[in-house]
Parts: sequence; structure tokens; C-alpha cells
Amino acid sequence: MHEVTRLSGIEYAPGLLLDIVRPDVDGPLPVIIWLHGGAWRMGDRTGAPHLDRHFAADGFAMVSIDYRLSGEARFPAPLHDVRRAVRWVRAHASDLGFDADRIGLWGSSAGGHLAALAGVTSWRQALPGETDTDVSAAVQAVVDGYGPADLTTPDQAVPPTEALLGGPVAENLAAAREASPALQVADAAPPFLIMHGTADPLMPPSQSERLFDALATRGHDATLYLIEGFGHGFFNPADTPEPGPETGITLDSGRLEAEPDAACRILHAHDGTTQAAAGPPASLDVIRDFFSKALARHP
Repeated sequence: MHEVTRLSGIEYAPGLLLDIVRPDVDGPLPVIIWLHGGAWRMGDRTGAPHLDRHFAADGFAMVSIDYRLSGEARFPAPLHDVRRAVRWVRAHASDLGFDADRIGLWGSSAGGHLAALAGVTSWRQALPGETDTDVSAAVQAVVDGYGPADLTTPDQAVPPTEALLGGPVAENLAAAREASPALQVADAAPPFLIMHGTADPLMPPSQSERLFDALATRGHDATLYLIEGFGHGFFNPADTPEPGPETGITLDSGRLEAEPDAACRILHAHDGTTQAAAGPPASLDVIRDFFSKALARHP
């Protein structure tokens, strides 16, 4: 385990900040960018797991970012922000002791959606509306926790999605398709690890199944954990404040860390073949080991 250094409040784009937690070791270090949840309309970069323990102490540079929320800008603004953050990390890699060729994304809920969408579009040098695209936005690994994958489905005709798109899904179908990771999977994609609770009251696990199936159909490497009885928010640290009784929302904050042996169903896709997989139960160690493998330095 390594001691860590924290760098806070760094502006990576006008009005958008990031924090860095990095181990006190020589680089170049693999980088994991954390994307917070909050239904695209609330939260900020401080809504993150304990990045020193997950996983800076294990040798990863951890970067937690802000992105524009739906009250300020509609889609594709937050996707552009994530890609801009990847470019910033890559452009400053040598100064910070990062490895520009080993960058992963890790997100929960809305952040999981943005991580997945940025992952499946990362092979594209520029998206419509982007500027300053000389630096690549490619990433080498994605962990998506309980994020929506297909915004055109009936279960996504809800206020947070409508706020992201700028109106009802039925009236913004083109934007909904562009904002749907499962509908944007192409011939290039990094390895994916997807986790979702079977008892999630806010985001049906069928959303993660759609993303997994889309990746598998295209022949990409993907692993899906469906965790029995887990709800929403289990990537959050245990001390995450509840949204409040007036919202009717209860989160499973801290549960992944507290119950690392929970029963789960695991599916793995590789080279166009999908099969039920044996493996360790879902845990933060599984996430760390996934990034260790996916972001390994190759000769």
C-alpha cells in the first residue's frame, strides 16, 4: 500500500474542476477517472468512493471530475465534458506522472451512463459540436455501475432523462439514441465491467443487460455482474447522505464494501461468445483487478 498525495480544484475546462489522488510512487501511472451519479442534475466530483483506498493506495492515479448538469446544459454537454477531461489527463500526463496510454473510466448511475457512452464513442476523434480535439479521447477500460444504457425504452420516460435531453423522449428520439450507450456500440470499444443490483428500484437491471448484449453482439470483451438483492448506489461510500425522505429514494451506499460475498450471476462475453462465468463475487477488489488487467502496460 502506498501513501498518497491529493491535488484539489484543478480547472480542466472553463468552470469545470477535477481532483487528483495519486500514490507517492514514480510513474507513469495508470489513471482511473471517476464520474459521479446524481441523475445528471445534481452532485459533483466530491461524490466519490474513498479514492485513496480505491485505488490510489494500490498504484492508480485517481481523478474525480465535475461535468455540466442538466440544469445548466442538455446532452451532449456532459459527454463532451467527460471526453474533454480524458483529453486533459492525456495532455498533462507527462507533467503529472501519468501514462497517457492507460486511462480508464469508472462511474455510477448517471456517471456510469457517461462512462459507458464515453467508452463506446472513445474511438471517435471528434463528436458533433466538439472543439479542440487534437488530443485523443480514447480510453482503455470502463466500469459502469447501474447506469441507463438505452434512453429510448419506456422506463426512461422520466424527469431526469427528459431534463438531460431537453424534453420528452418521444420528442427527442434522435438525441435519446445518441445518448444511449447500447445504441452507440461500434466495432471498437474497450473492455467493460458492468455491475447492477437485481433489486434496483431506480434503474432496472435490464438496462445493463442491454449494454452487455450490445457489446457482446459486436464481439467486445464485457463482463456483467447482476448482484442479488442489491439496490441503487452501492458504489457510494457508507457515509453518503441519503437524498431525503421526501424523495422516496433509499440508496444502498456502502453495501458493496460491506457485503463482498453477495450472491450474483456473472456473464462474460469474448470474441462473440457469451457464457455464464465463474468468478469471485462482486466487490471493490473485482473492480481493482479488472482495471489492473485492462490497464496493464504491454511491451
